[in-house]
Amino acid sequence: MIAPRLERELGIEVYATKSSGIGGRIRRFPEDFIVEEILLDGSKATVHEPKTVSSLTGRGRYLVCVLVKRNWDTILATRAIAKQLDMSQERIHIAGIKDANALTAQHISISRTMPEQISSVKIKDIMLYPLRFSNEKIHSKMLLGNKFRIIIREIAYSSAKIEERIANVQDELENAGGVPNFFGHQRFGTKRAITHLVGKHIVKGEWEKAALIFLAKPSEFEHPDSRQAREQLLETRDFAQAFHNFPFQLQQERMMLSHLAGHPRDFIGAFRRLPTKLCQLFVQAYQSYLFNKFVSERIERGISVNETQKGDYTVKVDNQSCLALPIVGFKQPLSSGAQGEIEREILEEENLAPEHFRISVMPEISATGGLRTVLMPIKHLGLAKPSTDSVNLSKRKVELSFMLGKGSYATVVLREFMKTRNPVSAGF
Repeated sequence: MIAPRLERELGIEVYATKSSGIGGRIRRFPEDFIVEEILLDGSKATVHEPKTVSSLTGRGRYLVCVLVKRNWDTILATRAIAKQLDMSQERIHIAGIKDANALTAQHISISRTMPEQISSVKIKDIMLYPLRFSNEKIHSKMLLGNKFRIIIREIAYSSAKIEERIANVQDELENAGGVPNFFGHQRFGTKRAITHLVGKHIVKGEWEKAALIFLAKPSEFEHPDSRQAREQLLETRDFAQAFHNFPFQLQQERMMLSHLAGHPRDFIGAFRRLPTKLCQLFVQAYQSYLFNKFVSERIERGISVNETQKGDYTVKVDNQSCLALPIVGFKQPLSSGAQGEIEREILEEENLAPEHFRISVMPEISATGGLRTVLMPIKHLGLAKPSTDSVNLSKRKVELSFMLGKGSYATVVLREFMKTRNPVSAGF
């Protein structure tokens, strides 16, 4: 089965399973897509308000909280919190980015603040619950994974057919040892999948091209007002006028435009107006695209993804050696053997070398690279009985629950079960 065009543009070019999918749609409501973070120490962030405690435990400069957000981008959410607390966004730390169009719970730490200040934060669809004090800030190495509860709606098949197709896909995935560990759709932006393209031009030092893609590359799937504003900027290159034209909700674009209005050739300075984390995400998205291409091409060539070949990397996961491929960066050597040939061919097509990820003019967003496992196991997969979709009484819905390790994407699992031809209309 051929992957949809949008997915191929993200480097996701193959399926792991051959069985037919159930179709349907996700994210009809934010509550249809629930993400709850789990840390290595067993701490679980839940979307439900915790029981009130009389006093917080622990000591230290960091206040650890659970952040529950509904329909919020993680970076914009922490920015809004920092603004209400009248502090730099750099004082808020997270373990991972969570889905925007969803109901999510995660741990954050805020330096040099008290619970009384947290209680003053009043932002629609954002809740903060203080947990404890700590001498250690929240960071990515603390993250174990995420628990997902996802409702797929608008399924056109009978309950029996839904169960049959899900069982067939599940059997294939169990025999394969998991799902290819692709970076998922939200890493790139589904409605406007441009983050990896921005990163590509940043890595190559083409800052003007990077800025114009971020600001002015329109998408048929975005709001007409946003699309029109981008198209006009692409035609006029008038940044001052664009600042007035761009809808207020395009906050990140407006931050760049406010700088370019006065300094129309300072594209590096414009990117510096964005949060450092966002600029890092651009570069990381391009790394993600390359990784996806490596995995897809390996599968296309019929090379096993659950058995290592000569020249492959391995990493230890739960005391087991697992196949891993490079995340391209200036410190990470490529594979050798057959996999190394794939990687070198793809980098040649991109006119790219690992050294390009050392970004001298903005070293804080340079990328050293690393290794990522090729397969992701699906843990605790649960399936509720299909039932009538209350939103569309002629269709069915089904709920899936499962846990994935850190850095793995639920949408990569869902695409195997759904086999949708249009990821945007399907809610990806």
